Amino acid sequence: MHKMLSVDPSLVKTGQFHSYMLGAVAPRPIAFASTIDKDGNPNLSPFSFFNVFSANPPIAIFSPARSGRTNTNKHTFENIQEVKEVVINVVNYDIVQQASLASTEYPKGVNEFIKAGLTPIPSLKVKPFRVQESPVQMECRVKQVIELGHEGGAGNLIICEILLMHIRESVLDEEGHIDPNKIDLAARMGGNWYCRASGAALFQIAKPLLTRGVGVDAIPSHIRSSKVLTGNNLAQLGNVELIPAVDEVMHFKQSGAISEAYELYGRNLHKLEDHLHHIAKCLLDDGKVLEAWKVLLSAEGVATNE
Repeated sequence: MHKMLSVDPSLVKTGQFHSYMLGAVAPRPIAFASTIDKDGNPNLSPFSFFNVFSANPPIAIFSPARSGRTNTNKHTFENIQEVKEVVINVVNYDIVQQASLASTEYPKGVNEFIKAGLTPIPSLKVKPFRVQESPVQMECRVKQVIELGHEGGAGNLIICEILLMHIRESVLDEEGHIDPNKIDLAARMGGNWYCRASGAALFQIAKPLLTRGVGVDAIPSHIRSSKVLTGNNLAQLGNVELIPAVDEVMHFKQSGAISEAYELYGRNLHKLEDHLHHIAKCLLDDGKVLEAWKVLLSAEGVATNE
């Protein structure tokens, strides 16, 4: 049983609870929001209270919260009140330092494109500029603004309809989809921490959209109570539609794939089972779920289909 810290937001300072929220709800994508005021002055600022919420109509929402120190609104929010348009540029690793620099609280009217060394380029359907260096730029019309409060730290939901999306062709794969390694996105964590969403940080999980897994409850109890396999491992096993039949398990066992385990521990079922569970865990970590099933069911007296 893990010891838990319970935090009531009404009993701690806003900044402290804000810190817990940012540490717990992460990584968060970054909306590098480009806006313009009624006099045509551009503004550029990153916000990690951001995500997409609908595909038809295509909707993105971000929140420029009120300052926790001064209880004032961001210039982005003020600009949107005057010109209800915004370009949401995504932030990849190549520009993450520049995006952070643009978050500096410069006086109103200062051009963050210039301060951050980024290139403004005209949009096709809205007035605010796009960030040329961003690999994806979304031109948006602001549909609704929802103020969540008037105290420091209160959010302002900017509900945007995406009118036009620009995607750098070099981040696409052969099938025309955005390749996560090529786009190399950056995301916010708590404090000063960021996350780079590429390389070893990426992994795949097959979506159970057209299949119906047997579920963890269908896994034999001696496997389910394993001290080696994690909850994630059990969920991988439970995501198969059919547990391997006895004849499949016996054929796998007779193939010699795990003969070394039986040579080492064949007379000690407890040690054999523990060793097989370690083998299965390695297979699951490599995404070889059916092989892991066969390993787990292969010990004498374990190869059942119940």
